[in-house]
Amino acid sequence: MQISKSKALFEKAKNYIPGGVNSPVRAFRAVGGDPLFIKRADGAFIYDEDDNAYIELINSWGPMILGHNNPMIREAVIKAMENGTSFGAPTAREIEIAELITTMVPSVEKVRMVNSGTEATMSAIRVARGFTGRDKFIKMEGHYHGHGDSFLISAGSGAITMGNPDSPGVTKGTAKDTLLAPYNDLEAIEKLVAANKNEIAALILEPVPGNMGLVLPKEGYLEGLRKICDREGIVLIFDEVMTGFRLAKGGAQELFGIIPDMTTLGKIIGGGLPVGAYGGRKEIMEFVSPAGPVYQAGTLSGNPIAMAAGLSMLNYLNEHPEVYTELNGIGDKIVNGFKTSLDKLGLNYTINHLGSMYSLFFTDQEVFDFASAKYSDTALFGKYFQSMLHKGVYLAPSQFESLFLSTALSDDLINKILAANEAALLEIHN
Repeated sequence: MQISKSKALFEKAKNYIPGGVNSPVRAFRAVGGDPLFIKRADGAFIYDEDDNAYIELINSWGPMILGHNNPMIREAVIKAMENGTSFGAPTAREIEIAELITTMVPSVEKVRMVNSGTEATMSAIRVARGFTGRDKFIKMEGHYHGHGDSFLISAGSGAITMGNPDSPGVTKGTAKDTLLAPYNDLEAIEKLVAANKNEIAALILEPVPGNMGLVLPKEGYLEGLRKICDREGIVLIFDEVMTGFRLAKGGAQELFGIIPDMTTLGKIIGGGLPVGAYGGRKEIMEFVSPAGPVYQAGTLSGNPIAMAAGLSMLNYLNEHPEVYTELNGIGDKIVNGFKTSLDKLGLNYTINHLGSMYSLFFTDQEVFDFASAKYSDTALFGKYFQSMLHKGVYLAPSQFESLFLSTALSDDLINKILAANEAALLEIHN
């Protein structure tokens, strides 16, 4: 396998782009080696600049639920482009996609389109603060809600301690209103609420987090959060940028039957183009300008090309619920095959799996929050990643990321993935 063109491009990129990449995880620092530069993608495959083909299990970090370069999405984009690429004015398609989202996502009565998941989460917190008249909010350790200042907060001296900035450039003034709690720990939430009575505007979390690897909510956890928020007048926000339209038509909230007050969306909602959205109960969303006093705007929000791609994707998922049965079956085949190989070799592992999302952790401990995820053997994962890559399977270049499967994975391709996995495990075991 020759990757000379990628190496040359990476060296050139470092002269003009910080770290040579436009998003940190792409730099491969967590797994070693240099990143591949991708030239094209189709179905279950991506192709690098040296024309090496890889079966791909990230799917652009989630959006490509039907596989790469889907003809239906491509046709919708090309047709929309014939009328122009941006208007900065309302279009009929924005109403169509908004109406569709409200019928698919249980919590959403009104929705505002934005350009990314980060925009969606930043805006949702602002609206929750405006609605409640409170300043503080709770987030969970290891949950990623984009790179907004308020979200880049690490733990203090305990669950009740105010957070400290996790990145230079984030001020202590911003950090002081962010309260941090471990995921899957209702007692910690109760302590935070008691210590900050009537000061907390919102509680935001990924109902099924995927940015510390895939981690599942414990039984009763989401229900418990809903009860606490109801009791305390706190706006419960589900960040479903990853899980929205992936785990079910209505996302994790449909799957678990827990309805938040607000929901943030992205990835699949754009069919592969840059799109985000936030929505929720009508009385909350009526606080958004120009209906209400909370300001939020975007020149490219509701971009006609992105709306065309997203509408095509959501219409298909809405009309073909069998997609989720197919995806769940693909996930089961891959995860069960992985477990068979891991057990055969006697390797320590935990696999967290839900539908078309899964993560393999090299640890024999249960992974249920950020602290337990960090017990994973990241050095071993790096070796595993590189071995899989050289066998033609492209994984997320970090232990702490979920994988996302697509309907483009045929039984033949699944068998190739399982064969590569067994060979890679044997290689790193020896």
